[in-house]
Order: sequence, then C-alpha cells, then structure tokens
Amino acid sequence: MSSTLRRTIATLALLGLGPASARAQTRADTARYVVLFSGRPAGGYREVTGAGERRATFEYNDRGRGPHVAFTTRLDARGIPTSFTAVGHAYLKDSVDETFTATADSARWHNTTERGALARPGRAVYVSASGDPGELRGLVRAALAAGGRVALLPNGSATVERVGARAVRVGGKEVRVAQYDVNGLGFDPVPVWLEEGGERFATVSEWFSLVPEGWEPAIPELVRAQTAASDARALRLARELSHRPAGPLVIRGASLFVAESASVRPHTTVVVTGNRITAVGPDGSVAVPAGAQVIDAAGQTLLPGLWDMHVHGADGTSGMLDLAAGVTTARDMGDDTVQTLVARRRLNADSIVGPRYILAGLIDGSGPFQVPTGVLADDSAAARRAVDWYAAHGYEQIKVYSSMKPELVPVIVAAAKAHGLRVSGHVPAYMTAAQVVSLGFDEVQHANMLLLNFMDSVRDTRSMARFTAIAEHGAELDLAAARVREFVALVKSRGVDLDPTLVAFEGMYTARPGELDPSQRAIADRMPPQVRRGFFAGGLPVPPGRDARYRAGFDAMKRIVKVMYDAGVPIVAGTDSYPSGFVLHRELELYVEAGVPAPAVLQLATLGAARVMRHDDDRGSVAVGKLADLVLVRGDPTRDIADVRRTALVVKNGIVFRPAEIYAALGIRP
Repeated sequence: MSSTLRRTIATLALLGLGPASARAQTRADTARYVVLFSGRPAGGYREVTGAGERRATFEYNDRGRGPHVAFTTRLDARGIPTSFTAVGHAYLKDSVDETFTATADSARWHNTTERGALARPGRAVYVSASGDPGELRGLVRAALAAGGRVALLPNGSATVERVGARAVRVGGKEVRVAQYDVNGLGFDPVPVWLEEGGERFATVSEWFSLVPEGWEPAIPELVRAQTAASDARALRLARELSHRPAGPLVIRGASLFVAESASVRPHTTVVVTGNRITAVGPDGSVAVPAGAQVIDAAGQTLLPGLWDMHVHGADGTSGMLDLAAGVTTARDMGDDTVQTLVARRRLNADSIVGPRYILAGLIDGSGPFQVPTGVLADDSAAARRAVDWYAAHGYEQIKVYSSMKPELVPVIVAAAKAHGLRVSGHVPAYMTAAQVVSLGFDEVQHANMLLLNFMDSVRDTRSMARFTAIAEHGAELDLAAARVREFVALVKSRGVDLDPTLVAFEGMYTARPGELDPSQRAIADRMPPQVRRGFFAGGLPVPPGRDARYRAGFDAMKRIVKVMYDAGVPIVAGTDSYPSGFVLHRELELYVEAGVPAPAVLQLATLGAARVMRHDDDRGSVAVGKLADLVLVRGDPTRDIADVRRTALVVKNGIVFRPAEIYAALGIRP
C-alpha cells in the first residue's frame, strides 16, 4: 500500500464538510458529491439535511479497498455536533461502529479504537475516527465563529485561515468559492473549499478529489490555486530551515561509518567545501580551512545520507520529514507524472526542503483495480509509448503494476532495457514472482509478492487476497523447501534486488484497534494529537481466534527477507508507508529483527542503494569528491540500530539542516 494511500486513510476522517447551517436545519436538502481518483469517478458522498440533523453515506472503491459508511449527526443552534453515529466498514474492510454525544455538562465517545469522556466540553468540536466527509465544513465555521481557533475532541485544537477566494464556472453558472486551511489536524494545513453563501464544499488534490456533482470541471483550477498556496509555504519554510555555510564546513571528532566496509572509523574529520566532500581523515591530520564552520561531533556517528527506495511523493511535508530523519535521497515509485517532475526539479535544486529525488515511472493496465496514478497501457504500442515518455523525461526506472496484462510485461522490459532503464514492480495478476524475474525484472516490490510465489491458490494479485493469504497461510510456508531454494537461486542468478517494504505490512498484520501500532511506538508521543490518534486504528480485520496466525504471517515476511539476504540477494530499504522518515528508521529496525546485522543494514540503506541505482560514483559513502549528503546521529547505530532515529544534523548538497527545527515547524516534539 502506498504512502499516499496511508496518508489518505489517516486523513479521511479530517476531510470534508460538516454540519449543516441553520438554513439547512429548517428543511430537508439532498446533496450529492463524487469521489474521483486522478479524474476518474470512484465513488461518492450523499447527505440529507433537515430539522437539525444530517444523514450521509460515503463510499468509494480503490482497487478492491475502500470504505462504505453511514453517518448520522445532530446539530445544535451553532451548527456544532451534539450527537454522531457511524456504522459500516472502513478502508481495509474493518468494521466501523462509532458514537458521540454531548451536552453542556459532558461529552462521551467510543469507537473501535477509543473510549472517552470530558466534562464541560464547551464549544469543542468532535473529530470522528471513521472518516465522515461532513465534518470539516462545520469545523471551519465553528473556528471562524470563535475567532479562528477551536478546541477539538478527543484532544488538540485547530486554527482556520482563509487563504483566498475565486469564481469558478460550474454547470454553466459562476460560483464563488473560498479556500480555508485548517491547521492542527496533522503535519500540514488541510485545505477545504467552501461555496460562499452556500452549503457546498470540495476537497481536491492531483489524485484524490471529492466535489459536488457537476463541479468536476473546476477541479484543475482549484488544484492550481491550492498548489500555489502550498508552494508559497514550502518556499518560506525552505528559507527559514536551510542553513548555507558561508565557507567550508568541518565535522570533527565523529565516528565515521565507512559504507564500503560496513565498519566504523573513530575520531574522524570531514571537510565540505560547497556541495562536495573535500577531505576525510583522522582528527589532527586534516587541516581546518580558514573561516570554516566547525561542528564538534564527539560521541556521534557520521553516516552517508540515507536512501528511502520506495516513496510516493517526497515534496512538501513528506520531504521535510524525510530530511529531518537523515534521508537525503528518495526514489518515487509512482505518482502523478506532472507533479513528480515539478517536485524533482524543486527538490534537486534545493528550492524546497527535502531529499534528492529519483523517479520510477508507473505503468498499469486499465480495469477495476487500476492504479489511480501513473500511465495506463493495454496494448504493445501504448506500453512502448509509455516507456518512451518516461525515458524522455529523465525517469530511471519503470514500475509495472498489478493490472498489467502478462503478455505486455516482456514488451515493457524490452523497451525499458533499450533505454537503459531498470524494471521493477508488483507481480501482475495471474503471474508469479518467478515469472517476472525470468522475464527481466531487475527488482520486485513488497515481501508479500515473494511469498505469494509459493501460494498457488492466489492467482489474482490485485485482490485483497494478496494481503489476507499471507495472514492466513504465511506461517505454513517452509522456507527451506526445494521450491523456495530454487526461487532464491533464480533471483540471485538474475542479479535481482528486493524492495520488501516490511514497515508497510507490520501494522497491517500486527496492529489491533485501540492498541498502539508497533511501527509507531517509538514516535507516538512526539506527534501532534490527531496524528497520534491515527496510530491506534489497527490493521486488517482479524477473524476470531486468528490473532497469532496473522502475526505469524508478518514473521514469514521477515524470514523471507533473511533467506534472501543470506543468499546474497541485494535488499534495498523502502517504506511505502507513513509518516515519512520515521518509517525508514523502522524499516531498518525490522531488518535487524529479521537477523541482518546492523552494519549491513546501514550499508544497504546507503551505498547499497546508490549502487543499485548507479549513483555510487557521487553518493552512498563519505569519500573525497562525493556529494556532501551526510547525517550525524547521537550514539552508534552499528551497535544499536535504533540510534539511527537520533538525528542531530543533516547535510544535503552542502546545506545544513537541524532536525529539531524541522520537527518544530511540523508540530513534532524533537
């Protein structure tokens, strides 16, 4: 599951359009909205309001996943909810059963992850856990009525800012709308568009939008305006958070992680001039240039910049989180093509805060499970055109997705190799991992795709079975069996590397509603309240009596990674998860839990990734002549991999960033 989708799941409860106004409370109104993925209808939202009550339904289909929830909300004279219920199923088909009630004296709520109460809630607004797209409109109005800030339930507060207004043409009529940014629900401001003097709203982005029926033609204009506002914020933050040394930069007294040998060299000095490393040697043997900025790194370990080899979007907040975590290079594995090109230009030019950006172009086949971003190809000519376009725009890899026709896989591989591009991806439906490796894949994404190679009952890798089969039967697999050994030998002989994204599955298989997601335990208490709340949502619905089996399914994923590592198959550290940066730290911890030595884990997340992507000539290790991409951490992660979380300083392209400052800008405790 992509990190973009993880972010969507986490924020759907915060999107949309809440309580009806006093006008709507006096009569029944019906409003219909459409959900679009990259401009394609995928579901809808319908609300009926009247007599102080709003009833709504919300559903969409995202490759077999998606919610179907019914909401009922009662409103007071101010439009603030006094009661709320939600029933149905959520994105991963887990049950939704939520209630909230409030009086002047108390407020009470419960859902599958929470149960709470508060005396005298005042004007606090409840934020549901079940993703009601009717809430944000009411939250905006409540905040504006209170001077721009409103308390939230269960906790936290939100501020609302009017960003701008414009007239749009919809249905042959001109409608005036205003953009409001809501701060306090997550790391970013959450934008919502409200019709001025009316009840309708819209939430839009390059890939996911929810708008009133008939408003679809207005989406591009609203996205452009919204993007301009977020770009201005990103540029401002870059000016505030980027520290460009006036002269050379010297890091002295560090324990240097030597990526070539996966070892540590104590008492080392590194000199950076401009954006390049110009000297590396023992303390005292390296001259400190005149006018240099000197950083005392005693007791700290200096690493090459980390690589996250599986992201979906590395600009904006994701980029800031990555860089604060020491990630100086990220590989995008498929997003909106225009957006990624713009992001690459800005990130690689250091005009916004984030890692260097490498792009893989996503190609899928059309159908009910098609990916919401990327390019679709259903015949050989379209497949070749897609590869040619990606090659012409500087992409370095092609990623094949699950709905691709099997007969087109060799066409894509041949076209990509003709351009010198790598090829990777999911295992398309009705194929096996062994088949795509034999046909020329350079890399396979996701550990579940490896295990499905040995599950003959799962042929359609687009369905939820690609997750649930691992949960139900992963522990039954004998990874010492001849069939497994033959597959491992095939992968090794073909020079294929693996992108397991274990952290994307840990919560799916081991998190339980109401319990803190294991992948977020180390960071939960540092997060803004509404972000932390999402860490208790749980993962896949677990049938009664199957808890241990689901956990064992995830253990099987870790075991296949260790089997591959022991055989000499290269592993790259990718996350495909949320929140950025922090999840790469967890991915590395999971490799150590699987049995890979910590120094080897750091090596594969630095020089190993650079070698796979053919950038090891200027990245991946701390050596004279290479780009100045560095991360200084407190402690020694070669002994305790968790120390990789303790970032003290990050250098990207010779520019200094202080993680504590970045985290503070995002509402995260350092």
